[in-house]
Amino acid sequence: MEKRAIKQPANPVLPVRRFVAERLLSPSQAVARFLAQQRIGPLDSETVALLDASGRVLARQIRADADYPSAARSAMDGIAVAAKATPGRFAIRGDVRMGSSTAQELDAQSAMRIPTGGIVPHGADAVVPIEDIRVEGDVATVAHAVAPGANVVPVAGDMRSGETLLQPGRRLRPGDVALLAALGVTRIPVYRRPVVGVLSSGDELVDPSRAAEPGQIRDSNRYGISAALRVLGAEPKQYEILADEPESVAQALRGALNDCDAVAVSGGSSVGERDRLPAVVEGLGDPGIIVHGLRVKPGKPTLLGAHRGKPIVGLPGNPTSALMMFQAVAAPIVSSLVGAPFEVPAQWGRLAAPVRSRPGWTWYIPVRLEDDGARPLAHPLPLRSFAVSLMARTDGFTVMEENDVHWRAGKTVRVCRFLGG
Repeated sequence: MEKRAIKQPANPVLPVRRFVAERLLSPSQAVARFLAQQRIGPLDSETVALLDASGRVLARQIRADADYPSAARSAMDGIAVAAKATPGRFAIRGDVRMGSSTAQELDAQSAMRIPTGGIVPHGADAVVPIEDIRVEGDVATVAHAVAPGANVVPVAGDMRSGETLLQPGRRLRPGDVALLAALGVTRIPVYRRPVVGVLSSGDELVDPSRAAEPGQIRDSNRYGISAALRVLGAEPKQYEILADEPESVAQALRGALNDCDAVAVSGGSSVGERDRLPAVVEGLGDPGIIVHGLRVKPGKPTLLGAHRGKPIVGLPGNPTSALMMFQAVAAPIVSSLVGAPFEVPAQWGRLAAPVRSRPGWTWYIPVRLEDDGARPLAHPLPLRSFAVSLMARTDGFTVMEENDVHWRAGKTVRVCRFLGG
């Protein structure tokens, strides 16, 4: 059998034991390089019931199957009249009933009572609201002229037959589900949710259900990353905690790649003696490592790789670094698999205190927001990557780009919310 050549990455990564700052990429550069080398797109489609469609990503275009409404309808409770006959007195010829049309045709001196949503009878082209008429017996008086079409929803006033209403890649909201129901679309074509393997590496980790002995910590990253994946529309698949041994990491990573559409690993991605992930990913090849190390704080040891088209994201082991880097570099990649654009919820705030960064680096500054009129105060918090509680104490983060070395108190900054916030 002919041996298949392993495709080499455009920028081969040599095994090194240190990061060279001058060669590191910013988070945005790293994502751009990854997506340029790997064609990551939505997975195959499936069909779900209308009730299960909210939050899913639409896989095909939705068009109106007819004109909506199919007949002119009243936008008010009142009487249907011929506009050209106003002002004047009108003989009331009965009532328009909801859910049916009337065969009666009105002449210029006639009117019919009509509820909101009722079909406008033939001969009428306007509706006069109840509060604008005076009724004496079966005669209604309209004191002022009304324009043709007044308080009438015309044919196709909402949707026109063949009109494109929803595009593929749209994450369906409750209003979209209501629209699909109105169109009679009860089986919805959506992209399959990608399954992402979630692994944590470290001899010091124990499952959250266990008591942590001295020197041990409960594995919080596996659950935080899994929660973030669900917010994006992916399905996390958790694996056992990895020991810091090459064969253990390699075997687990191969198994996860076989089961899943992508893999996220926290811990073991740096250049220390116990950091096994880079060598394992490079050993897999096809292409292996694409980016290793970022010019960022926190999260320098972040790794981006792939194997046979399946993304591999190596995140730092520190809890704050892991979740911040997941949002910075993993979320855009996972969103490409999900089939929906990655949109960071954000708002504007004013810095409550000055902040500094390292020239040439991207810094993520966690902030706590305080209401202060139209634009909240953004209080910078000390960045402690090891802290598990920091992410729960913050409302979001602001990003100091490479040339943003010093920001004064009072500066208007963009505050990005964490996923799910």
